[in-house]
Amino acid sequence: MSVIDYYFYCASPFTYLGHNRICEVAERHKATLNYKPVNLAALWDISGAVPPGQRPPVRQRLRLIELQRLAAWRNLPIKTTPKYWPVDAALADRIIIALVNSGHDPRYFMSKVLSGVWAYDENIADEAVLISYLSQVGLDAAPAIAEAKTDEIAAIRERNSSEAIAADAVGVPTYVLNGEPFWGQDRIELLDEALSSGRKPIRAH
Repeated sequence: MSVIDYYFYCASPFTYLGHNRICEVAERHKATLNYKPVNLAALWDISGAVPPGQRPPVRQRLRLIELQRLAAWRNLPIKTTPKYWPVDAALADRIIIALVNSGHDPRYFMSKVLSGVWAYDENIADEAVLISYLSQVGLDAAPAIAEAKTDEIAAIRERNSSEAIAADAVGVPTYVLNGEPFWGQDRIELLDEALSSGRKPIRAH
């Protein structure tokens, strides 16, 4: 069975745009998704990227065009300038780690978080909002929230960030299959092809 390391940050619009699709691809190929939330700033420090507001105006404009174009392609609603953004998604990220640690599938909670920011103008830094999402997808909120606040879970998120950097993930989402990184939701179709063909992973050398 194939394993895909799924590096992401819960406030990323491109993670939002690719989430349903990567889950569908993994399910169709009977591949395991390893959900690995990261500290995006740590990846950017290595790759040289900067937050959108610090980019040249031409890149900021193109980003807004891309978000709308990709949302139409994926048939998803999007607010390109959501009410609560930038937003600190660290607690949401850590809840996902806690769910995985407890043997739960975080897919649908994560969908709620991502669409909360990018489709519904909800504040994913608000613990009450995250509790509501957990309840909506049939998960027990209290233990997930409590575990998410532990040092152990915070350390796993930082370790995920280090692993992402080592895997040459320059941003999020990045999907890593057999050591080959696929950066960006628009690379999911290439990942799909790699799974279908069973080809050898492509390296930088």
